[in-house]
Amino acid sequence: MERGGNTNSSRLASLDLLRLVAALAVVCFHYLFRGPIAGDVGAGYPAAAPFAIYGYLGVSLFFLISGFVITWSAEGRTWQEFAVARFVRLYPGFLVCMTLTFLILTIADNPRFPTSISTYLANLSMFARAFSRPSMDGVYWSIMLEIVFYGWIATLIFAGAFQRWKLAIVAVWLVISAGNELFFGNTAIRILFITGYAPFFAFGILAQQVVAKGRSPAALILLAAAFSLSCQTIRFDQGWMQEHYGMAVSYSALFVANGFVFGIFVGALLVRSIVGASKTVLMLGGLTYPLYLLHQYIGYISLNALSPLVGKNAAFFVVLLAVLLASFLVWRFIETPIRKPLIRALLSGMDHFAPGRPVRARSTGPVARHSP
Repeated sequence: MERGGNTNSSRLASLDLLRLVAALAVVCFHYLFRGPIAGDVGAGYPAAAPFAIYGYLGVSLFFLISGFVITWSAEGRTWQEFAVARFVRLYPGFLVCMTLTFLILTIADNPRFPTSISTYLANLSMFARAFSRPSMDGVYWSIMLEIVFYGWIATLIFAGAFQRWKLAIVAVWLVISAGNELFFGNTAIRILFITGYAPFFAFGILAQQVVAKGRSPAALILLAAAFSLSCQTIRFDQGWMQEHYGMAVSYSALFVANGFVFGIFVGALLVRSIVGASKTVLMLGGLTYPLYLLHQYIGYISLNALSPLVGKNAAFFVVLLAVLLASFLVWRFIETPIRKPLIRALLSGMDHFAPGRPVRARSTGPVARHSP
């Protein structure tokens, strides 16, 4: 990563494509491995399952990208501007996709995927589990972690600490995470500080620091520490999969796969000046968020309905194309048109409570396209 690298929109198109790779990896994990082995999908895919099992690492890739892009988006913003940009990026798409999932689950009336009005109302908060209700879809757990991460960044911006003490903050975070994951295992600390996935967020933050400010011994040491800690925390993923699915990949294979995830993230940053921000690339990046939100439970129900009619392989491709199309429609006709007006309206409304603070619409730029 060269010193003073530009992080404008044309240089981040490679992350749009990488986000699509991450989303498709998670989709394949659910459709080809987790769904069948957990009994949520009737037809199995034994030839694809040994490869699809690695797809859950797409979530780790999302967190790497998020660490980078959220750090970039925080530069030069007040905490209010940052919070509005994040809210507009996440909530409208979430509301539409969650509502669509609720309607389909209600119509399907499948006992494996029960839902109710109370569950829907709890999910409007994006933190249904805080109200002792299940998430509308299984993937929402990672969105909740993203929001906790955003909350910490907004708090640090408010305190004027994020840019000033970024490396020190990351160092402390990694120490807390290592202590909790390797020794204490405290659930409250794990939730509050996202300790299980802190190495990925932290690596993304540090990568943005190197791209924007250049290499420094402290940043490089912390990058190595974050990667090393991630190699330890994936052991817990291995144990969790063995407990819940009765199988897991070997640690050596998981270590290589984890290294590959970090490698393609760094590679995407290195080629950011080569990949142009064409309309197609931006569209592919834009549809990844609704794809992530829509695919799991709707996909399971659709696969079960179609497989007896057209065969499991054809059903997989039909369902995949269907959720991609639905995701495109959400991005093109819901998320994109309302983003700028909604940001302006919210910032203008906040300005009434803080007169004299300039209202800026910088948050309508490419930052909004990159967060998972």
